[in-house]
Amino acid sequence: MQLNTVIFDMDGLLVDSEPLWEKATEEVFRDYGVSLSNEQYTTTTGLRTREFVQWWFRHFNIGDEELARAEKNIVDIVIDKVEQQGRMMPGVHYIINFFHEKNFKIGLASSSPQRLIDVAIKLTGIGPYINATSSAEHLGYGKPHPQVYLNCAEAMSSNPYECLCFEDSFNGMIAAKAAKMKCVIVPHHSQTKDERWGAADLKLSSLQNFGELHFDLLNR
Repeated sequence: MQLNTVIFDMDGLLVDSEPLWEKATEEVFRDYGVSLSNEQYTTTTGLRTREFVQWWFRHFNIGDEELARAEKNIVDIVIDKVEQQGRMMPGVHYIINFFHEKNFKIGLASSSPQRLIDVAIKLTGIGPYINATSSAEHLGYGKPHPQVYLNCAEAMSSNPYECLCFEDSFNGMIAAKAAKMKCVIVPHHSQTKDERWGAADLKLSSLQNFGELHFDLLNR
């Protein structure tokens, strides 16, 4: 089955927001006497904020009664930081144009809330090219569950086997593969040599490096 749809993750792939999420987490968690190492933070990258907070609150034995407040505070801070400091990742316009010129349907599937997705689309200016967005915020399960990708494909009337996904996190890659979609992984440079990326169909150091040869290989 030939590819005709591309679906992008957002945080860390289209927008350099992961450092902003980490800073927001640090600010909020400080109120609870919690500090995460970079290694600890990385293990839960790609999860929804609710699951991320719940995971670490249970790890540090913090009561569940604070979960909702901590989640809201982190999201509010991140949205403010993205609006004020957000930057596009290299190659965003290139990769969007690459698939737009091939008449691909283009979607965005993220663990982040829809209001942050809207901010990121405005920041990057890719709104006119996006056919559908899907947020895992209110789903029963977030990434690595495939539902957010399946919902995005369904919104574009695409068969999962016709979809190519771009991700930067392990949880996102697993979600895309579980959805029976092909997946290109573009990990942070510090994680490039991680053996876990072997589950992806292709690994790149940047969106800018994706070309016709890669496309032809994936579209067989």
